[in-house]
Amino acid sequence: MGKIIAVVNQKGGVGKTTTTVNLSAAVGAKGRRTLLVDIDPQGNATSGVGADKKQAGPTVYELLIGTAEPEQAIRRTSFSRLDLLPSSIALAGAEIEMVELARREGRLKAALATLRDRYDYLFVDCPPSLGLLTLNALCAADTFLVPIQCEYYALEGLSELISTLKTVRKKYNPYLDIEGVVFTMFSVRYNLTLQVVEQVKKYFGNKVYQTTIPRSIRISEAPSYGQPINFYEPKGKGSEAYMDLAIEFVKSNRPAEAAPKRRRGKAAAEPVETMGLADVKMDG
Repeated sequence: MGKIIAVVNQKGGVGKTTTTVNLSAAVGAKGRRTLLVDIDPQGNATSGVGADKKQAGPTVYELLIGTAEPEQAIRRTSFSRLDLLPSSIALAGAEIEMVELARREGRLKAALATLRDRYDYLFVDCPPSLGLLTLNALCAADTFLVPIQCEYYALEGLSELISTLKTVRKKYNPYLDIEGVVFTMFSVRYNLTLQVVEQVKKYFGNKVYQTTIPRSIRISEAPSYGQPINFYEPKGKGSEAYMDLAIEFVKSNRPAEAAPKRRRGKAAAEPVETMGLADVKMDG
């Protein structure tokens, strides 16, 4: 049974979609059957793998409101072992429509249930908010992965996110656990970067990936060509970083690949409430 990973951070511009697209493609390139699920109305993950957001046919929107079956919405991509459940601009109004639906927070979980046996990993790209769409992703997920940029405000946003995740565990998904934290747009030239890394590692310990994603113009360019970085520039630093992250991700999940079991999530993230934001200085 495939594992569902929600890639989440309510703060925009931290490399969330970039990480979802590139990690999904890299894991697929490593031989794992991978599904990219785009529930962000912006649809950047959809276009990031070369799919046309305006193409006719069922999308995640139709799955959430119950007018299409999951198999009807799956699109093949040009990349090894990577399929897509595309986004739609209609998702922008989905949260309002879903308010009246039964089990509104569990719509995505129900839709993905029939697909779990077809894939090893299902990565869900969440909107940069903590609304009903993100709640659906967290209720469906086994784990959540947090991309974080090394800046002061990212720590503040992380504290808010963890508070929301604790609520989701308590009310909707007691099995939700942390997959990991990955630093994006990483540069050792700034003192603030090292301070943020220290704070995050202090509270997340071995859940922080050793691999960091560097600042890279090529990573920023790749989406405009509809390609993950490992296809756009296979030999570049950005590609190497995401391939290293995929190796680290797969290695950490290897014991669970044979027979994953849902266990109650650990409280590893709880101390973030007292993250010591005042200790992180604003200098460069």
